[in-house]
Amino acid sequence: MPDVARTEERKYITFMANGQEFASDILLIREIRGWTDITPLPHAPDYVRGLINLRGSILPVIDLKARLGLGLTEATPKHVIIVAHNEARTIGILVDAVSDIITLSPTDTQPTPDLAEGSNDTCIYGIAVVDGRLVTVLNTTGLIEEAA
Repeated sequence: MPDVARTEERKYITFMANGQEFASDILLIREIRGWTDITPLPHAPDYVRGLINLRGSILPVIDLKARLGLGLTEATPKHVIIVAHNEARTIGILVDAVSDIITLSPTDTQPTPDLAEGSNDTCIYGIAVVDGRLVTVLNTTGLIEEAA
C-alpha cells in the first residue's frame, strides 16, 4: 500500500544508502538529524540498530541498508538519521546522506520486477527513473509499521 493516495504529483526526499538512491514521501519526514550514538536494543532484528532519545521521545532506528538485506551500515558522523512519522509512530532511518527533493507523478513509478528474493518487499513501493537514474521509492509507512 502506498504512503499516500497517488493521484497527483508528490514531492519526495531522496537519500543514499549503499550507493543506491531511495525516495520517501516528504510528507512523512519530520526532520533530518546528524548521526548520534544509539542504545542497542536486545533481541531486536539486525536492522534495528537501537534507540535514540529525540527531545524526550524514544525512537527505534532502522538501518535501511540492513533492512533491505545489503549488510550493516558502518555508521560514522557523516551518516544521517531521517526521522519519519505516520499518525501512530515515529522512527529513525539510518542512511548515508540526503540528496535532493524531487517531484513524481503516479506514472513515474513502476512496480519492482519479480527477479530477486524480497522483490515483493512491503517497504518498497516501486522504481522511478529520474534524470536517467533509478530511484527506489520506499513505502515509508510500511517501514514505520514494521518497526512497531
